[in-house]
Amino acid sequence: MTLRNSNQPFLALATLALVSGASVVLTCANGWTLWYGDAQAHVNIARRVIDSRTPGIYQIGTVWLPLPHALMLLFVWNDWLWRTGLAGAIPAALSFIAAGGFLFATVRRIFDSAAAAWASLAVFAMNPNLLYLQATPMTEPISLAAMAGLLYTTVRFGESPSFRWAAAAGLVGALGSLTRYEGWFVLPFAALFILWKGGSRRFAKALLFFAIAGAGPLFWLAFNWYFWGNALEFYNGPWSARAIYARGLRAGLPRYPGDHDWAVAMLYVRSAAVALAGLTPFLLAIPGLLVALWRRALWPLLFLALTPLFYIWSLHAGSVPIYIPSLWPHSYYNTRYPIAVLLFLGFAAGATVLLAPRRFRPLAALAVALLAVTPWLLHRHPEDWICWKESEVNSTSRRAWTAQAATVLEQDYHGGGIFADFGDLTGIFARAGIPLRETFHEGNVPAWDGAVARPDLMLFEKWAVGIEGDTVYETIFRASPRYELVRAINVPGAPTVYIWRRN
Repeated sequence: MTLRNSNQPFLALATLALVSGASVVLTCANGWTLWYGDAQAHVNIARRVIDSRTPGIYQIGTVWLPLPHALMLLFVWNDWLWRTGLAGAIPAALSFIAAGGFLFATVRRIFDSAAAAWASLAVFAMNPNLLYLQATPMTEPISLAAMAGLLYTTVRFGESPSFRWAAAAGLVGALGSLTRYEGWFVLPFAALFILWKGGSRRFAKALLFFAIAGAGPLFWLAFNWYFWGNALEFYNGPWSARAIYARGLRAGLPRYPGDHDWAVAMLYVRSAAVALAGLTPFLLAIPGLLVALWRRALWPLLFLALTPLFYIWSLHAGSVPIYIPSLWPHSYYNTRYPIAVLLFLGFAAGATVLLAPRRFRPLAALAVALLAVTPWLLHRHPEDWICWKESEVNSTSRRAWTAQAATVLEQDYHGGGIFADFGDLTGIFARAGIPLRETFHEGNVPAWDGAVARPDLMLFEKWAVGIEGDTVYETIFRASPRYELVRAINVPGAPTVYIWRRN
């Protein structure tokens, strides 16, 4: 198997499409697509750009980067795709296919071995945690596509240091920087690689890369400054991870594991990575890592290690937490974050195939694939997939009160508007089939600010839905007795959800 066999990439893409499509169908058929709270939020953010009392790009909001929501706009206009979550799952699935395709092409070029490429693809693509994520409206698969694409284009630049490949790498880098913040972290490293491998006019090529790739972060800074008056709103605004953590500390909550402790941060990321990938791919990657070093494939190893390192740094900085059941506080939260380790493991495990004589490499690739997949075949129940389990555990109460509240509104709501915070509650309206333009939320400024400040003068909605303690809850009690309680929904493990109707 050599590079001359041009059918291999198409067969790899077809295989990825088949696996991805089957996973999307299975996930949707079982009703799992929107179990992640973030998944529900992503499709609703995209939907409100076109379905709102104040539609427009402003509705994308801050903190979360805009590209995933922009891709969802291609599908979220369809009510069925929005309500089922497929409007967000389709871009994620297409991104999974692209990520696997880029990984396959990169391994094939670097090692001149289709067998190694197939082994890499098996380790990456046959992981049930990734297959579940790519069947939901989550942003990680889109980020993986950008990372794998940036690796491929920089590898091609290293082979042929042209302005064309520098520009291609810059474009993919810009897309990654508009998807997740680890996309910002890798850009300086990619620029240094282009500067190192650029040959003649290396500075001009590196400058071209950085000008194109840097347009992503610059756009986001400008977007935040234009709409919120603060270029760093996503970083230090009231809904940033930093501000949420600070409020939690002031309320007496414990510090995140790994906060200013490198050893603990490494422990949590490593433990989550093993739970995500399984132990076998790590064992397969060890000899492959040595082979890759011997073959001087240094750049792919360094580049693919950057995202896991980014999360170790993030935990140390107290920016985000990762909770897994085997470590304190023995719960599930952000377990998916180190999922990019699958690109690293896939690349290294593929290199393991090169230990076999060339004629036996197809058999070695099959052995690597079987060894990587067998543990998941033995633990094929979703309960054993940490991403699925996190979404199931953390959504149990939310799914219960969403269903009950949606039933009430389906039966009794006949127009007049709904006063509600935009967040988890928005899933109620999606399930009930109520357009978001029927709702009145904090994205509808300045009218929202007026209604909250003076509900006696500026709140006219016939209905209101709130959670105990939120802005709507507080506002309705100040507007009482203009609203009567229709239903109080009590679900174990969740605050009470209230539905009011105007007298």
